[in-house]
Amino acid sequence: MPATPDFLDSNRPDVPDIVVPRGVTPFFLPRRPVRGRLVRLGPLADALLTRHPNPPVVTRLAAEALALVAALATALKFRGSFSLQAKGDGPVPILVADCTEAGALRFYARSDSARLDALLASEPAPDAAALLGAGYLAFTVDQGEETDRYQGIVQIEGSTLADMALHYFATSEQMPCALRLAAAETDDGWRAAALVLERVAGAGGLDPDLDEAAQDESWRTATALAATVTDQELLDDQLPADHLIWRLFHTEGVAADRPRALAYGCRCSRQRLSSILEGFPPDDLDHMAVGGDIVMTCEFCNLDFRFARADVRSRATE
Repeated sequence: MPATPDFLDSNRPDVPDIVVPRGVTPFFLPRRPVRGRLVRLGPLADALLTRHPNPPVVTRLAAEALALVAALATALKFRGSFSLQAKGDGPVPILVADCTEAGALRFYARSDSARLDALLASEPAPDAAALLGAGYLAFTVDQGEETDRYQGIVQIEGSTLADMALHYFATSEQMPCALRLAAAETDDGWRAAALVLERVAGAGGLDPDLDEAAQDESWRTATALAATVTDQELLDDQLPADHLIWRLFHTEGVAADRPRALAYGCRCSRQRLSSILEGFPPDDLDHMAVGGDIVMTCEFCNLDFRFARADVRSRATE
């Protein structure tokens, strides 16, 4: 018998203990209807992505998804998580990424190797649309078991993941926004970043001399400046985030806010998985066991958890 019963054991195998203290840098244009966030995963991207043996084109798509959910989750004003799920009929039928309001990130992607090889043979650098195919994109805000989840679903539209996300924002009547995603495998490993701009509704804090036309012009200027950023700048570990923000928007009087941390954040544990196993009937548990053990693999962090069949008691017959 294990020293600690599984239902009390919240431990999990070792995972990378990586925190990027300045992973998200919020900023705003004083007295202008513009705010934004610059997200840079740094070495955290490589730690998350390389735990899965995905082909590079799938890894890059997953990297962009991680940067996107980090940008959206860290804007939450409450405890919870923000998740993205893409489900289509392409060579990558499922892609899931989520991030808590505290910046804990995880992801999972599943690909069909035969279909992906066929696609790559004809299109060496397929875009997100080719990888995902026709399907839907779901954004979910989860505040915990005591509240209802909010979910918005749209059809996959656009060639890139950024295009797909912007389509969702446009159809869900969110505030106008601009989005840039970047991901690449560098000499230091995989890196991922996002730059998000949001237009703030006209209210307090704006320059009183800015009428609607002036606010429109201020928004157009900000989005034009954001469009000048390069992938190399977004992914450059040696270029501090506040320096990049100043480089892009200093003509508008940009001000950076307090940075937010990002971290490796899969939430699996023996306790959680043990409770799932106990919900199966005894016969199903017997079929799961190989050599007297049941092995469960967390799809998010790709870690195996081993349970002795004799120690797993089913509640399904109680």
